[in-house]
Amino acid sequence: MRRDFREPVRPRPDLVIGRENLLIGREDLVAGAREQLAAGGSVLVHGPAGIGKSTVLRALAEERGRGVHTVLRCSATESESHLPFLALADLLGLVMDEVAAQLPAPQRTALESALTGRGESTLQRDGLALRLAVLSTLRALAARGPVLIVADDLQWLDPASTELLGFAARRLGGTPVQLLCAVRTHSEPQGREHHGQLDTALPGTLTLRVDPLSRPQTAQLLSHRGYSGLPRSIVRDIHRTSGGNPLFALELGRALVESPTPPRPGEPLPVPTSLRALVLNRLEALSAQARRTLLVASAGARPTLALLRAAGRENAEAETAQAAALGLLVTEQDAPGVRFAHPLISAALYAQAGAQERRDAHAALSTAASDPIERARHLALATTGTDPQVAARLGEAAAAARDRGAPSVAAGLGLLAARRTPADALPGPEARRLQAAEDALTAGETDLARDIAHDVLDRATDPADRVRAWMVVINSAGHAMAEVDAAFPQALVDAGDDPRLLTLVHYLLGWRAVLVEGDFGQARDEGALAAELAARAGDRRNELLALAFQAHAETLMGHPDAPTTIARAQQEPQDPRVACDHNGPGAVRFRWLIMSDQLAEARTAVSALLREARRRGTVEAEVHFLRGLAETELRAGHCGRALDLARESLRLSRDTGIGEAPSAMLASFAEAAGGEVDRALALAREAVARTERNGDAIYLSRALAALGHAQLVAGDTEGAVRSLRRVGELEEGLGVTDPARGRWHGDLAEALVRIGEPAEAQALVDAARTRARRLERSGVLAVLDRAEALVRAGRGETEAAERQLAAARDRLARLGQGLEEARTAYALAEVRAQGPRPVSYAEAARLFRRCRAMPWLRRVETAAAGEPGRPARTTATLECLAATERQVAALVMEGATNREIAARLFISVKTVEATLTRVYRKLGIRSRVDIVRLAAGQG
Repeated sequence: MRRDFREPVRPRPDLVIGRENLLIGREDLVAGAREQLAAGGSVLVHGPAGIGKSTVLRALAEERGRGVHTVLRCSATESESHLPFLALADLLGLVMDEVAAQLPAPQRTALESALTGRGESTLQRDGLALRLAVLSTLRALAARGPVLIVADDLQWLDPASTELLGFAARRLGGTPVQLLCAVRTHSEPQGREHHGQLDTALPGTLTLRVDPLSRPQTAQLLSHRGYSGLPRSIVRDIHRTSGGNPLFALELGRALVESPTPPRPGEPLPVPTSLRALVLNRLEALSAQARRTLLVASAGARPTLALLRAAGRENAEAETAQAAALGLLVTEQDAPGVRFAHPLISAALYAQAGAQERRDAHAALSTAASDPIERARHLALATTGTDPQVAARLGEAAAAARDRGAPSVAAGLGLLAARRTPADALPGPEARRLQAAEDALTAGETDLARDIAHDVLDRATDPADRVRAWMVVINSAGHAMAEVDAAFPQALVDAGDDPRLLTLVHYLLGWRAVLVEGDFGQARDEGALAAELAARAGDRRNELLALAFQAHAETLMGHPDAPTTIARAQQEPQDPRVACDHNGPGAVRFRWLIMSDQLAEARTAVSALLREARRRGTVEAEVHFLRGLAETELRAGHCGRALDLARESLRLSRDTGIGEAPSAMLASFAEAAGGEVDRALALAREAVARTERNGDAIYLSRALAALGHAQLVAGDTEGAVRSLRRVGELEEGLGVTDPARGRWHGDLAEALVRIGEPAEAQALVDAARTRARRLERSGVLAVLDRAEALVRAGRGETEAAERQLAAARDRLARLGQGLEEARTAYALAEVRAQGPRPVSYAEAARLFRRCRAMPWLRRVETAAAGEPGRPARTTATLECLAATERQVAALVMEGATNREIAARLFISVKTVEATLTRVYRKLGIRSRVDIVRLAAGQG
């Protein structure tokens, strides 16, 4: 046990950040604990074994040690928990000599006897003297300066030390002594269940649960520890098996890296011996029959008692009850399922079994399972070698899973089918692997799809199989298409003169022209050629995709044929497989609607596409249409809804690796409108970096537009001009002429006026207006009028500027563009403020509040603070809050509940409650109502 923390600890930020990198995902928890400690309070962190409690504790202790005089530590172990006074000796042994002279003789004698083990001091004989001695010692130390007691693994503290510390702690009110403790739990702490009296020892102790990591956090943890080469599908399995426990995840990652034969897709993860021993030591108390029952349960997808009995486990109820009593299973009232206490128990149990035992379990389940997909999977895992009948059943099950909207399941079944398919069968093993790869792409498992495709290319000789495989390789690169440039000439060679195969290649060459070359003219030509080839081959599905791509290119170019091409893509017959494709005719129609300011129709269209994508399990389309719906809501001025959708899209993008740059770009716009400007800037810079790294010409301009917008909202006008000028240069090179594509022209013109470049602003407005009029872009024209009015105001034409702004505001209101309407009302108030007449920002504030556009509302309130007789309001008040506190307060202003706030900010409800407590204290208020009053200007 450690006894070396007499001196205050000096923190090293590099160690706090890099300590095993286990503070990933703990930022909010650490921030809450840090504030509690800084305010003089105590903190208790809890959670299951391996979840990272000790790491959090060490980081907090190192940081807090800077502000205290003495740090006392103890860390108990299970093997020593029976030894009395051992934790007390850890805490006080090294400081006893400094304070011994200040203790009365009876107390000093009793305490020295307890700490040294000399004599026969016991609680029964020297109870009062010992209790008072511990209290006097802590008071004496606190008289010299603040004291921090750091106690890890409270569940193993010996009872005598626990009782003495509890006695002293309850009497230390007003004394600068703090507790920083950690305890192993499986649920929320209740009373004295886990650690005697310490949880109620100091009033106001903040209790924080260390929650499991999310999948992206698990991926980040593994990457920081050097396991960055693991495919996303493997990371998904690690997260599921570890249950988000960082210790378990790292052990599983290490085992995978060290394994000479990594698991094939669909196979279980190797569970290292260290973890098997950790979770399976209780199995020894089970009978052999009960262990077999649990093995069958671990092999099943959703085991129930009925399923186990159907699989031949006649005594399943008694045997699972025995396992539950040992903590291996969790029993739930009114729930028929058999659930393991932790996913790792199931994985370790399955990994521990022999190959024949596993096959026997799967054979039993292949007849017991009611779902045909499950029966087929178990049948495959119960057999070895090739079997055409088993392969056929697996192929049918994969098709059924595909129809159910479970492409990830279909991919796994397809791989099993390929392994059971004889080489001379039709369809052959390569065709089944390619279908599995395409299903993996649909499910967002791009790394798995790419690996399967390369495996096929290593063996396949059939041109159709090879071209399909090249298409998977190219599509798996996403927007980083430059990385797979070498695949195109090889695909063209394999395609030969087959129009059906050439369609596939030229369609992706069109995307290459956009993403790599930034040439919309070439992209349009490739799309038109692909559509012609598909029509010649009778391939309606790919003809529709090619027409949609051609229409998309023409729309952005402002090409006069765009409406005609869109209509061609909408003609019958349609193919249900492209009904919700993110590059299909429906997606192109949505883009046309939103660029044409038909927001109600755009919302209806994209909502239907999103529902279908979710039904089919098409992850890339879901990410895309979430962004589309967020953009629609943002344009309509529903900033809170847009922010939720944008964050959901970003979370899904990060989870799958699909469309991370576009999702970060759209999330930046949403944050700048309804969230945090600092977050908007960070996301925009991330999007710019990703697009530059990927060589993605098309989205680089969009990312820079997001950055320029965020800079404008943040008040960095010169930065906004630099970013948005680059957008103009890029779009000119791309051949993008439709100003409704990015709608950045108004932002640049406004920024140019603010830095004293009105001539350039007017020239920009004139050029964009010409194009917008030709294409009938009403919303763009209204925003350009706002920008021109600011130019006029700068020239002193105040009355003309006011008239133009009022007209633009009314037009934007009729178009349903709430946020732009509010921005125009704000601009009108600013122009009026330049004159001698009284000015009011009330209308702008009302409109921004209706939109829930919090960053803009803060700007208005800053301006309104200068009105005669108006006190400074929310903005000035909130400046004292940390970033997370401002976010929580802003959502309270919107009327969100604690649970809604937790969901939107991805934190726990308890963290929301703790954050609100800090907000109340800092603002000098008592309730949520007071926050709302501040927002309304009544505070």
